[in-house]
Amino acid sequence: MRAGRLRHWITIQNPEKTRNQVGEPVTIWTDLATVPAAVEPVSSKEQFAAKQFLPEITHRIKLRYLSGVSHKSRIVFNGRIFELDPPRNPDERNRELEIMARETPE
Repeated sequence: MRAGRLRHWITIQNPEKTRNQVGEPVTIWTDLATVPAAVEPVSSKEQFAAKQFLPEITHRIKLRYLSGVSHKSRIVFNGRIFELDPPRNPDERNRELEIMARETPE
């Protein structure tokens, strides 16, 4: 993966279950890492094809391999929040991750 393509900074967060002051279960998001990545909108042609399998995919995010990233994680980019599909590890070489994501309206 070429470093020049990783021109965006993203924060990867993982959910953590805890309890509030009255004992109710709540989920908080803790930062796993802030890393450079390539954030690309999915083209309309790709989006049409993806809807057959993965509805509402809006972006493809590529980054160097990082353990701890899963479909339960989320990405924060420029104040926008993205839900993730299971990350793909091309060639299973632990060099990069490719993630299909959908922007949430939060």
